[in-house]
Amino acid sequence: MTKNRKSLSIYVIMIILFSFLIFVALKSGIHLNKLSIPVETNVTTTPFQMFGHIIKDNLRSSLMVLLIQIIVILFVCRIFSSLFNYMGQPGVIGEIVAGIILGPSFLGHFFPGAFSFIFSKASLENVHMISQIGLILFMFVIGLEVDFKMLKNKINETLVISHAGILVPFFLGIVVSHYVYQQYAAQLTSFLPFALFIGISMSITAFPVLARIVQERGLTYTPLGVLSIASAANDDVTAWCLLAVVIAVAKAGTFVSSLFAIGFTLLYILFMFFVVRPFFRKVGKMYANSEVVNKNFVGFIFLTLIASSALTEVIGIHALFGAFIAGVVMPPSLGFRHIMMEKVEDVTLAFFLPLFFAYTGLNTNILLINSGAMWGVCAMFIAIAIIGKFGGCAVASRLMGETMHDSLTIGILMNTRGLMELVALNIGYEMGILPQPIFAVLVVMALVTTFMTTPALHLITKFFAKKKTIVKGHPQNLMLSFGLSESGPNLLSVYRLLFGDKVQKKHIIATHFTQGTDLNMVTAEHYARDSFRPVIDEASKYGIQLNKHYKLTDNIVDEIVTVANNENVEYLLIGSAYGLMETDAKKVPAKKGTNYFSSILKSIREKSFAFSGIILTEKTQEILRRAECTVIILISKRKVSKISNISIIIDSETDCKLLDFVEDILQSVQAVRIYQLRDIKDSECSKRIDKLLVDNPEKVGLHQYRLLSELVFTRMSGHLIMSSYDVCREMLKLYKPSDKLQLPSYLSVRFKDSSVSSKDKIV
Repeated sequence: MTKNRKSLSIYVIMIILFSFLIFVALKSGIHLNKLSIPVETNVTTTPFQMFGHIIKDNLRSSLMVLLIQIIVILFVCRIFSSLFNYMGQPGVIGEIVAGIILGPSFLGHFFPGAFSFIFSKASLENVHMISQIGLILFMFVIGLEVDFKMLKNKINETLVISHAGILVPFFLGIVVSHYVYQQYAAQLTSFLPFALFIGISMSITAFPVLARIVQERGLTYTPLGVLSIASAANDDVTAWCLLAVVIAVAKAGTFVSSLFAIGFTLLYILFMFFVVRPFFRKVGKMYANSEVVNKNFVGFIFLTLIASSALTEVIGIHALFGAFIAGVVMPPSLGFRHIMMEKVEDVTLAFFLPLFFAYTGLNTNILLINSGAMWGVCAMFIAIAIIGKFGGCAVASRLMGETMHDSLTIGILMNTRGLMELVALNIGYEMGILPQPIFAVLVVMALVTTFMTTPALHLITKFFAKKKTIVKGHPQNLMLSFGLSESGPNLLSVYRLLFGDKVQKKHIIATHFTQGTDLNMVTAEHYARDSFRPVIDEASKYGIQLNKHYKLTDNIVDEIVTVANNENVEYLLIGSAYGLMETDAKKVPAKKGTNYFSSILKSIREKSFAFSGIILTEKTQEILRRAECTVIILISKRKVSKISNISIIIDSETDCKLLDFVEDILQSVQAVRIYQLRDIKDSECSKRIDKLLVDNPEKVGLHQYRLLSELVFTRMSGHLIMSSYDVCREMLKLYKPSDKLQLPSYLSVRFKDSSVSSKDKIV
């Protein structure tokens, strides 16, 4: 008996035996009914009706209501997030709008029945509590993103810029609160907490949104990007400390009575920075380079997070401040923070925060802005917010010596409010300080100032754009773009091969792009450092200076072409893969039964479905069509630095440009073999080849053929083949996998004045 049949027999016997025993046990217990209280049943109710009642009861349960709410919220938020991403806006704006759509402004107004069924007032407390847990995790992530090294390096400029971006709008917010307090808030709260919350709402910058925009625009490693992120981080730390003071004052009622809460807050901060932070720094060294963090240590970190949040909640400055400080005091190792953020961020952004947006939307009724006066108040708040934040930061940047372009860019970026604004507004709303109409106005202000960031940046860039020209005598711009980190050094070796010692005098741009825009600043920086480290190490060995360019993007081809064209690159070097190009296979006769399958097997054995050739991938083709420079494509699994022989194919006068590299190539290789076709014999190109033969008789060899098809890869085994793109395409078509020949390394060059047909067949 086989093992499977034995297992099946045991399973069947087990089912039959225990089914019989269960039946006997149940039957023997039926007499116990006489000892129990009889249950009244409605004999008129059918089984199906009883099942319907069960369904209705289940739908009314608090768990089922919560699950329905979560499903609706996540679904709508995903739709709007994708829509706003498509519009070139951060997805977080779409999620905020989705929350408003689900609230009384839209769903509650146009579909009150559905709104009451899904978001009944009694059921919202569960959504609120879950969203608060999400906010605690989110503020912990924001704290992890704060890099004190970056703040330290830019402390002078960031202090001036960030604090100007707080003091100016804070002052203007207090001034404008004089005009709205009597009419909208006098019956709800006293003037002091109301004015303070208006001021703080004008002062906040959305650090995560700003960092994401800086990454998407490829500014992360530029002086402008570093200064913007550092200023936003400084703004975040200062604003949340200020918010803690405002909450303490608001809860205490007077500034004097709030001094106790402020005093305990200072003691708490000192304890976290001088006791907890050193402890985590020592413990974190054990995990600095680890890919996996011990679960016990992760549990301890979360325990610290919750304890910190609980402590600040007890003091009276809100749990979110404690979560933020808990993130700040975590071990400074970038690798450790990257691991922790991977554990927390995805579930926070994808699950918890949409619930917070929905809860905010349920508290935001845009329809309360229903008069000319209210729309005037809304416009006034938006104008004051922009003037204070954008104007304050831009002027401060200009006074610190930044250019007008950079000053305006910093001002626009700092004017971004986004999610951080909503967090502060919800605190004020829940404390009963912000009335519903003003709360709705401030939510609109947060949306407008965030939405305007990307278009405003485009306008500033367009206004200050100047056509770049290559200055005579300036080193040639070379660019390499790599995907995998290990391919970076290989591409750099190609430039060393082609330009020899002269490569040290050239301006080389090394680019790496990450697909997608959902990474946070710390995670993206971690990936960028790991990706660039091999190519930087390789460059340092030979004294080569690299200009790094990193960016998160949804379209890598666009970014490669844009950088190459904007930087006036002369040579663009990329890696590529081979794609299979199908041939016209023999038709398999349509037979029935076993004969049909036999014919298929026979055709496979005879390789009638074999591929006839190889061609470059579609992304490579697109780069070739759009780049305005000479494009060099490396197709190789071997290290170029270990290749000692080069085969150069000359098929036309244009291909003669490849000979420009031979003198420099000879510095690195043992031999160069030139394959010259007869149709260019006795031409200017032939004369250049003859000169190379005379000057380098021991290293340069010549082989002449009548047709390209006479060349086979076996003659160039172990070589790096170098040719024009057109020759490369034709040569790869000649390759047949049925030949069982390993594909050689190939260097294909598409010269600037050449063109690429869009009709090339790609698979």
